[in-house]
Amino acid sequence: MRIENKNRLQQNRRWRVRNKISGTAQRPRLSVKFTNMHIYAQFVDDDKGITLAAVSTRGKGLPDRDKLRANAVTAKKVGGWAAEAAKAQGIERVVFDRGSAQYHGKVKALADAARAAGLKF
Repeated sequence: MRIENKNRLQQNRRWRVRNKISGTAQRPRLSVKFTNMHIYAQFVDDDKGITLAAVSTRGKGLPDRDKLRANAVTAKKVGGWAAEAAKAQGIERVVFDRGSAQYHGKVKALADAARAAGLKF
């Protein structure tokens, strides 16, 4: 399969999810992105087009930053950090945006950790 075709199919999956969900000021969108090495999570208010809070494995003040990888164990940590960052901004309820990834493995681990830390999906 050609790279252009894979990217197009991935973009279609991402758009399919985004057409169904939208973040507001009261209930922002928790958008997650997984690369081969890092995990990113951000809270987005789509009405204003701004990011309210964000965390990732690339943050400067993280413990054992050089040992963090894009796996399920790290996804649990990032989910907890994301919930802490959201609560610091006064966010309690969110809409979960998994992007083009399946709700399985790393994505599920991050979502479950965020729920355990107090976020409501």
